[in-house]
Amino acid sequence: MIVIFLFFGYQKWFAYEAQALIPYISSGPLISWMYPVFGVRGATWFLGVSEWSFGALLLLGFWNKKLGILGAVGSCFSFIATSTIIPFMPDGWAASAGGFPAMTEHVAFLMKDLVLFAASFYLLRQDVLRVCSTEAAAEVAKGAFLKERPKTV
Repeated sequence: MIVIFLFFGYQKWFAYEAQALIPYISSGPLISWMYPVFGVRGATWFLGVSEWSFGALLLLGFWNKKLGILGAVGSCFSFIATSTIIPFMPDGWAASAGGFPAMTEHVAFLMKDLVLFAASFYLLRQDVLRVCSTEAAAEVAKGAFLKERPKTV
């Protein structure tokens, strides 16, 4: 996931990628707001910074699970946002093959995001479980420490 965010975020800094993403971003119900707010290049820069941030938080999650949770939440949102483009993608379904479920390359490209969402959700679950178990262990240790000790004479 970290490598994916590194490479995908890197692409967002170039004009060719900004142009290639126009049909995707403008069709996305959760991300189409970015063009009026940031413009074409600004929207891709925003995505690039977001992707690098999520990747960095996932990497930092190896040492700090709470940062990993933030990265996994961002990752989940990122892939939910891109997966919602699928039904709205213009020419996403091959009319020559009868339409749905025969997808064109635009929809096929986005299908990977469903798997990446599942991986992100798994990372989120694992980090939440680790944080909860660490906090529970700390509470148990604290309780054991605060218990009254038998008095010795």
